Amino acid sequence: MLKVSNQARAEAFYNGILGLPIVARMEERAMTFFSLGNHHDFAIAAIGDHAPAADKSAVGLAHVAFKIGDDLATLKAAQADLNAAGVQTRAIDHGVSQSLYFADPDGNGVEAYVDGSDLWKREPQAVAHSQAMVL
Repeated sequence: MLKVSNQARAEAFYNGILGLPIVARMEERAMTFFSLGNHHDFAIAAIGDHAPAADKSAVGLAHVAFKIGDDLATLKAAQADLNAAGVQTRAIDHGVSQSLYFADPDGNGVEAYVDGSDLWKREPQAVAHSQAMVL
């Protein structure tokens, strides 16, 4: 569950831009539940339009990550869709995966990634690799 300021705006982002299906809403608590193939894999809770932004230097969640596929073409298509929606992305090659990093309307970090290798199964340290990438 991710805290956001505005339920409708967050739904427009996570459902409208990222395409996560909404499976339920809890209006009395301003919560929305999304599915990634299970009953509810991700949720948002609105805490108010005037809530302060999270302190980037404080302990807490850095970003949420969503696997969107297994090939670079899928990631390139996602980047094009995000850019068309006005979302700025940063591409990173992790070796075992390639990722796009961006922010939701409240500044919460989001990662969309595709798997590129199963090297991590033989060499677990491979997940620590990271370099900027141009898509």
